[in-house]
Amino acid sequence: MADITNELMYELMKRMQADISDVKLGQRELKAEMNAMRGAMVALHQDIQSIHTTLARHELRLDRIENRLELRELSEAQARFEPHP
Repeated sequence: MADITNELMYELMKRMQADISDVKLGQRELKAEMNAMRGAMVALHQDIQSIHTTLARHELRLDRIENRLELRELSEAQARFEPHP
């Protein structure tokens, strides 16, 4: 079995330190990617909310239009039964 010397321990510690710094770098990159994905998800959520708001507004307008058309249809139907001079 090889003798454990200070030089061997030093080399092992240097390798461990390099590996740990690589892990830290990878973790920083993952954090940056997660933050970018979070920003994209927030933007997507805002876009969907905007679409829902627009659809709700259009639905209200269509309801008003349908109500007006039904009233007009009723008055046109009634006019057919009234005598015309």
